[in-house]
Amino acid sequence: MRPFKNRLARPGASARRRAAAQLAAGTPVLPVLTVSVIVLVDLVGGAGMIWLPLLAAGPALAATTNGPRGVLCVGLLAAVLGATLGTRDGVPGHELAAVLSALVAVTLASGLASALRGRRERVLAAVRSVAETAQHALLRPVPATVGPFQVAVRYSAAAAEARIGGDLYALIPTPYGVRLIVGDVRGKGLPAVGTAALVLGVFREAAYDEPDLLAVVGRIERSLARNLGPDDFVTAVVAGYPRPGHLEVVNCGHAPPLLVRASGSVVAVEPTHPAPPLGLRALTGQTPGLQVLPFADGDQLLLYTDGVTEARDRDREFYPLREGLARHLSDEPARTLTALHDELLAHVGGRLHDDAALLLIRKPAISEQAVAGTTVPELAADAG
Repeated sequence: MRPFKNRLARPGASARRRAAAQLAAGTPVLPVLTVSVIVLVDLVGGAGMIWLPLLAAGPALAATTNGPRGVLCVGLLAAVLGATLGTRDGVPGHELAAVLSALVAVTLASGLASALRGRRERVLAAVRSVAETAQHALLRPVPATVGPFQVAVRYSAAAAEARIGGDLYALIPTPYGVRLIVGDVRGKGLPAVGTAALVLGVFREAAYDEPDLLAVVGRIERSLARNLGPDDFVTAVVAGYPRPGHLEVVNCGHAPPLLVRASGSVVAVEPTHPAPPLGLRALTGQTPGLQVLPFADGDQLLLYTDGVTEARDRDREFYPLREGLARHLSDEPARTLTALHDELLAHVGGRLHDDAALLLIRKPAISEQAVAGTTVPELAADAG
């Protein structure tokens, strides 16, 4: 019975710890400490009116860290201590009244500022919640295995407050093999998000319907031609794995993917037939070409957006993605991208100035799948 009682006691203890932590977080420690230091200096120096006006720093500081109730409590404490010290030091009544009146005014103004700050924080939290929901609907989580591939994704929006941007990615199993897209919408903000949603919606539908990968790209192109402005476009790489050992790639004005062989060599997949970004085909008349690459067991393919390769450090040097990939390469795509992403943030000093997306797929060998206890059909069923 004793272990059972201990289990019953733990939730209550946990709740008390959470309540204590919340109370500690809401306690105006620094403002009270500030008021205490001023009072101590006055007691030691006996300076009277010289230090009393500084008591207003307490409620003013509380407005930046606490709610209106905390501000009022600090203001009340400062007023009581100020009146006590003023009487002790023999401050003339009219001067003491002026100081206390100013202290009350600062407290009321600080309380109002604290209330407005709390309201803005709640609005920002609601905006972040909506943005996260929109991002999950737009950029659906990619499982660790899709079809025969191990998969990992890392995405960072430059607008950290919104946590969503104009980069896009998707990877889905279809009747014609696994297909994926990584793209970058011209522009920022909500218009870019809307365009990304349009591209991903058309891709997900066309990838299931069209047996030819170029036909998938053509449907996206036609949809964008009807819905985008004359100056809008989307760079993208669309890839497919129609049969074992063969990878199809269509590059529409996007950064070349990096192909990693099982031996560890890293090569850029430059397009053999350069094509304009999606949405601009009518202006150039150029059509994209289909590249077919050998893709054997142990090979990996990294797709990314220009927010990665154009990230600069303090010396304005670009991030060397190819060298970074070779340096952090492993048999686990998630571990590789985690190391790459951490190094990228360190390169820019912690804050990206453009949206950045990384998508890495790896074709494990049959022996690795056997060790993991899964087969290719099982992986496909899990992804669906």
